[in-house]
Amino acid sequence: MSAARRRLAAALSAAGKEPADLEARFLLEAATGLGALALLTRGDELLGGAAKQLQNFAARRLTGEPVNRIIGTANFFGLDLVVAPKVLDPRADTEILVETALELLARKGMTKPRILDLGVGSGAILCALLDSRPDAFGVGVDLSPEACAATQINLARCGLAARGKVIRGDWAAALAGRFDLIVSNPPYISHAELGGLDREVRDHDPVLALDGGADGLAPYRLFAVELKRLLRPEGVVCLEIGWTQGAEVAALLSAAGWSGVSCRRDRAGRDRVIAVES
Repeated sequence: MSAARRRLAAALSAAGKEPADLEARFLLEAATGLGALALLTRGDELLGGAAKQLQNFAARRLTGEPVNRIIGTANFFGLDLVVAPKVLDPRADTEILVETALELLARKGMTKPRILDLGVGSGAILCALLDSRPDAFGVGVDLSPEACAATQINLARCGLAARGKVIRGDWAAALAGRFDLIVSNPPYISHAELGGLDREVRDHDPVLALDGGADGLAPYRLFAVELKRLLRPEGVVCLEIGWTQGAEVAALLSAAGWSGVSCRRDRAGRDRVIAVES
């Protein structure tokens, strides 16, 4: 490991930024434009003119800016995606939503599925699903013009533009037709909780992607009613939730007449996805 990486990792660790060594590696790679092997064997030799850029990156990270936003990309489900300003930074927790959706599509034996992603954000979920299912076609909807642009960029970046369409709209309001799979990672933080979020989220993710209304459940109340007209018979719905919301969201859907409602947990053992099999 280079001395520069060791020093940066130590500074990050002292500031409570973990995993510090991994973050230091990502920042060093981004600052130099070099791969992990070159930096491991010749890191200090190759740093050169990138030292000033690395100092800039380190200062931004130490003041709380997330690594993905500093380097401009994020790895999600094995895909290298652009992280755009004013667009939600994709999280590893959301990968369980993709895994659940793929599992249910496979269980039902669906071929050439039509997929709808409501609140598409960066396009991370839609890109992961289309990449995993080469026979699928997907539509992503978002109210944010920045999110729509980011999704277009990421679809093209992943070679998926021919099988993905992006629509700017208010949830399902402008949509017609039926889909085999509907997914969403909607805003689910309550008004009262927004101010207490970690600063890396509060200061850098857009409020539009976080604010779920007075109790954090506003999008799910809408989904409970609106998604019925958009889901094909035998279709599947997968919704990300806050880890304390499993019972409430399941009850909302059941009260609206949905059956086959189940809750899936993330890798930390917390409720993360509500799945509906029609």
